[in-house]
Amino acid sequence: MADLPDTPLLDTVNTPDDLRQLKPDQLRQLADELRAETISAVGTTGGHLGSGLGVVELTVAIHYVFDTPTDRLIWDVGHQCYPHKILTGRRDRIRTLRQGGGLSGFTKRTESEYDPFGAAHSSTSISAALGFATANRLTGSPAKAIAVIGDGSMSAGMAYEAMNNAEAAGNRLIVILNDNDMSIAPPVGGLSAYLSRIVSSREFLGVRDVLRKLARRLPRPLHKAARKTDEYARGLTMGGTLFEELGFYYVGPIDGHNLEHLIPVLENVRDAPEGPILVHVVTKKGKGYAPAEAAADKYHGVQKFDVITGAQAKAPPGPPAYQNVFGDQLVKEAERDPTIVAITAAMPSGTGVDRFAKAFPDRTFDVGIAEQHAVTFAAGLAAQGMRPFCAIYSTFLQRAYDQVVHDVAIQNLPVRFAIDRAGLVGADGATHAGSFDVTYLATLPNFVVMAAADEAELVHMTHTAACHDTGPIAVRYPRGNGTGVALPEVPERLEIGKGRLIREGKTVAILSLGTRLGEALRAADVLEAKGLSTSVADLRFAKPLDEALIRRLLTTHEVAVTIEENAVGGLGAHVLTMASDAGLIDGGLRLRTMRLPDVFQDQDKPEKQYAEAGLDADHIVETVLKALRHNSAAVPEGARA
Repeated sequence: MADLPDTPLLDTVNTPDDLRQLKPDQLRQLADELRAETISAVGTTGGHLGSGLGVVELTVAIHYVFDTPTDRLIWDVGHQCYPHKILTGRRDRIRTLRQGGGLSGFTKRTESEYDPFGAAHSSTSISAALGFATANRLTGSPAKAIAVIGDGSMSAGMAYEAMNNAEAAGNRLIVILNDNDMSIAPPVGGLSAYLSRIVSSREFLGVRDVLRKLARRLPRPLHKAARKTDEYARGLTMGGTLFEELGFYYVGPIDGHNLEHLIPVLENVRDAPEGPILVHVVTKKGKGYAPAEAAADKYHGVQKFDVITGAQAKAPPGPPAYQNVFGDQLVKEAERDPTIVAITAAMPSGTGVDRFAKAFPDRTFDVGIAEQHAVTFAAGLAAQGMRPFCAIYSTFLQRAYDQVVHDVAIQNLPVRFAIDRAGLVGADGATHAGSFDVTYLATLPNFVVMAAADEAELVHMTHTAACHDTGPIAVRYPRGNGTGVALPEVPERLEIGKGRLIREGKTVAILSLGTRLGEALRAADVLEAKGLSTSVADLRFAKPLDEALIRRLLTTHEVAVTIEENAVGGLGAHVLTMASDAGLIDGGLRLRTMRLPDVFQDQDKPEKQYAEAGLDADHIVETVLKALRHNSAAVPEGARA
């Protein structure tokens, strides 16, 4: 980082209005201070770093040129928005990022008027900006809508669907393509900047408009040839032919770290009489911070770290992460079965597929941020006799639900879904929580849905999925490390739809699905100490249910409780439906369901989130005692307190 002048400009900027009072030659100093503040803040909290460092100058330039928040600025994904938050009145809270009660790690409408649209998933920005721009056109407002989208997000089809529909928005829509990984077309120094400045200028666009109007008076073949000549000539010198075909006026590429280039181009684009316009900006992830620039992932997501050395805080050694347990077991399955392939949607390390890729690069497919394609691609592979494992975070699988239904379930194709980040996920908050997959998968005919209680169970379930060829099957597991149980040397092929009774009692039955099993066992210890004999079952399967085990537990215990890391509509709903269909409800059954609450929970430490959700041992005990009080004769004297 460059040495900063003694007078800190950042202290004078609380909102973009303050920023716009600065002189252009002060913006370099401000950008350097903003970069230093971003590094310091993320060093304190952890979070996304490289992407934010890459857009420091771009963030300054956008807020300097455009009249935010009247002009709507929409960040794709949102993980690069930390510099934006610092400049928009949130600097005093920036060290609460991703903490309980603190700032979100993404843009969030309820947090600031400068966050007009929330985003934490990819490729939504152009569609949303098009909505804002079209509303402005319909109401006669001259305000702009600016979408900043990274080149990674351009791998999703939704971005192109929006661009294909954007022409009617006119000059109220501006898309800034932040080319920060592999430059689509490299900016060639001053010449590129000069050309971008010229072709985005009002004078050039005005002359171009006149010539186009004259060309329309030519015979149709000549008019068409003139239009193509204009597009081809600019495409040769600057690139962007694809975007022109989608109806955008293309400007770029320009150096996204050079404010002397950015400011005049954005001013021209702001004042352009026609549109929509796409500005191609080339940036570098981790820019200005040597440890980030040197890292393979440019410090995309980091733990707390030492700002001087860049060394990240290391978690104490512990059990392996669930994703790595899955990845290692999948490698073992593939060693014996050459038809096993792995598919991920831009999350190889997050899903453990990176381990598979090292062993079987030719059988690994990272399709980019394209979950819909990933699922249907897997369906095609399965239909041709392969055994595909589609490894996707629970929250991202939501993006491909129609493909899960139409292309997999209806055709009963044996696609194996490895659903990572199931349940609550801590610092990433509501947007990344895997709260709904049991509900949206267990409702589908032909599906088998498993949930691992610990890492040993995940080994068994991965093996079971590999052996299952009669239809789609899914295994869900959480973010983070396992419980520390020993991993089996030889995996077991589980009988589909059969749970296991971990502990047998007589009065209370706790029916657990997934990693709440540990809390269920702790609750059982407390209940036993109160004189309440307690059974604990790990159902393993949300679909098909182990009806024989469930029926036995419901009919031989005073009260039964289901517990799951999923929203309403999951295991509890299916057990209630089974009990109703079997006529067990009529017999005075005391059955309670414990699941995630009907709210979107904000970020916090996972254990605090689960306590808030009422899914810990204390709440299990409380639920049991409340149910038993309705039948006070069944409650031992010592348990009535």
